[in-house]
Amino acid sequence: MYELDFAIDMVEEQLVRGNLRWLANFSEIHKDYKVGDVTFPLYAYGSLQEKGFFLSKIFSTFVTPRYKVHLLIYTEQNFDPKLVRKLVLACKNRFEAEDWIFLGLIQKEAFQKATKDAIVNMADKNVGVVAYSLTSKEKVCSENVLGKGLAKQLKLTEASFEAFDLPNYLKSFTITFFVVILFLVFLTFSGLTNIVNPLSILIAIAISLVLGYQLYKSHYHVKLSIDGKGFQIWEGKNVRKWSWAEFSDVAIYVTPKRETCLRLYSKNGNVDLPLSRVGLSRKETYVIIKQLIGKFKAAQ
Repeated sequence: MYELDFAIDMVEEQLVRGNLRWLANFSEIHKDYKVGDVTFPLYAYGSLQEKGFFLSKIFSTFVTPRYKVHLLIYTEQNFDPKLVRKLVLACKNRFEAEDWIFLGLIQKEAFQKATKDAIVNMADKNVGVVAYSLTSKEKVCSENVLGKGLAKQLKLTEASFEAFDLPNYLKSFTITFFVVILFLVFLTFSGLTNIVNPLSILIAIAISLVLGYQLYKSHYHVKLSIDGKGFQIWEGKNVRKWSWAEFSDVAIYVTPKRETCLRLYSKNGNVDLPLSRVGLSRKETYVIIKQLIGKFKAAQ
């Protein structure tokens, strides 16, 4: 079941990072949400109203429909048409008639033809259904606007994690600022008078903020991408890839800088997953990766 749990975590991560904002502005996320006699592992509530700039809010208030939007994710080893209809009816009975309902179904096995037909032929225009098979990697959606929209936005092939690393950005800013100041000093020794003044320092700071960010993104920013087969780590523009089959065990490791990592053990050398630098939960990530490594270890 860990593959299904991992898929739920991927959807939650997309919600938290705003990757589904083109569907709606989801403001609440619930786990193990009960709808009638059905418990959905993940539920998100939102609306079409803008939460951003003042003018956007005004436009949203007068133009955008005030629909409530519900996203529900359900996992199963293998869906059948009866279960699909049960989930849809449970949602329809719980929410108001004009609400938009996005239903994501994730199953481990390949689809049955009857299940695919039941999803594709969904008649209710206010219910969009997308089903994804972890085994076949096939995606099926209802042939309505909501179904196609959810299929386009919901990504279940991999989970990507990244966070803004302030210490490394400050390092990049400092390097850039030092170079700009050296350039100003060079101009001073070249004969330009009064080139170093409060205005030029402010300009140097502004330039360093922009160029420092570019330096940070190209050399220091860390991104971690995980799927069922392995993972990739970006550090700036450098990318490294590994497979779970390469590793035999995992442990929580704290670096001398007090950063939390997961240390993966391999005959070819250990690899540290930088949890702190990408904003990942230590406990949940450890459990998932322990299971992923165990799966490949048992298959060998």
